[in-house]
Amino acid sequence: MERTCLAVILAAGDSTRMKSSKSKVLHPVANRPMIAHVVDAVAKAGISSVALVVGRNAGEVSKAARIGGVEVEAHLQKERLGTGHAVLAAREAIARGYDDILVTYGDVPLQTEGPLKAARQGLAEGSDIVVIGFHTSKPAGYGRLLVKDGELIAIREEKDATDAERAVKWCNSGLMAINGRKALDLLARIENSNAKGEYYLTDLVEIARSLGGRVTAVDAPEVEMTGCNNRAELAAIERFWQERRRHELMISGVTMIAPETVFLSHDTVIGQDALIEPNVVFGPGAVIDGGAVIHAFSHIEGAHVSVGATVGPFARLRPGADLGERSKVGNFCEVKNGQIGEGAKVNHLTYIGDAVIGAGANIGAGTITCNYDGVNKHETRIGANAFIGSNSALVAPVSIGDGAYIASGSVITHNVPAEALAFGRARQEMKPERAKAIRERAQAIKAAKQAKTE
Repeated sequence: MERTCLAVILAAGDSTRMKSSKSKVLHPVANRPMIAHVVDAVAKAGISSVALVVGRNAGEVSKAARIGGVEVEAHLQKERLGTGHAVLAAREAIARGYDDILVTYGDVPLQTEGPLKAARQGLAEGSDIVVIGFHTSKPAGYGRLLVKDGELIAIREEKDATDAERAVKWCNSGLMAINGRKALDLLARIENSNAKGEYYLTDLVEIARSLGGRVTAVDAPEVEMTGCNNRAELAAIERFWQERRRHELMISGVTMIAPETVFLSHDTVIGQDALIEPNVVFGPGAVIDGGAVIHAFSHIEGAHVSVGATVGPFARLRPGADLGERSKVGNFCEVKNGQIGEGAKVNHLTYIGDAVIGAGANIGAGTITCNYDGVNKHETRIGANAFIGSNSALVAPVSIGDGAYIASGSVITHNVPAEALAFGRARQEMKPERAKAIRERAQAIKAAKQAKTE
């Protein structure tokens, strides 16, 4: 759409019902602040200029809203005198002269670009005001959209509605598009002659009509217009977001055995033919290539899993983990900032941190890379086809050559050349009959203690 547009996002509420020390628009949905979801929807609707009306935690809210490709300008609303007053906090930006002004809210994170584009299209077709509404089977509490001959004639609040008007199931979402050339004049005409003494944005419907303007409405899915005022509603929004994204991934070719138990982040990428077992959690920055298998009860964040690789069950991939094709990180393993080469195996009970594992290497159970000296992190390098015996500790910085063999139970503190065998453990000694003597002494001590208590 070639028309210019400014999105005015209202995010200055005090968030008292959230019972939180921070603004509600900073609370995350899919590990992303609510306000960032809203700006993303605006950007996808072709809008690159945002006037962000802020109040509480203004600096943090402004920072969270700054996503790529969108110019965000913050405007402080010092008083809370209604939605009409809030929009006018961005007067300076509106006055620059845009074709369209789109008003939306920072606490409606499920909105998508579809209804926003439809509202802008309504302006392009000659409307001065386009209200975004939604149909619901439970309209109680919402303002009703009253339409006649294709035009919106009023938004009737429930307390003022007749019985017939209360039966209307098309409700006001609060989102609205305004003719940018008339916006300031229309907004200036809103009065506060009501019980609360506030300036209501919904009054623009009757104001525009009284001046001969055309007012229309477009429809949006009810779930997309879900607002957030408290923690219970935040949990519901999270559930709706997860359901929608899981469905999108499954339709794209991802298998989820129990999708309701899989939790995704806003940027999770999963390729076609990947298999996700139950109770898997994806933190931010997870990329799963096609054909990979993520077994149950695994947690993946900031990690890349290549084609045909397998993870878990009960595995944790932390930021910087990069699994090569057909590699394996098995049960009760953790990888942090570690590259696992093609076909390499880290099967169980192992920690790999700040390490590079060569192709085809086999890391035995209980192995740890000792990467931290209490101050600095150090790297471990394990060559291709190397074998690390169970219960080994590799003290970084250290390098294990291609094809090298580390004996089980070793503590390795020096580099091991390619194809070498390394032992790093105490010599085993045998003390005949000593176990029996130790046991008999222990039993005697126990018997003596019991005799004293009797």
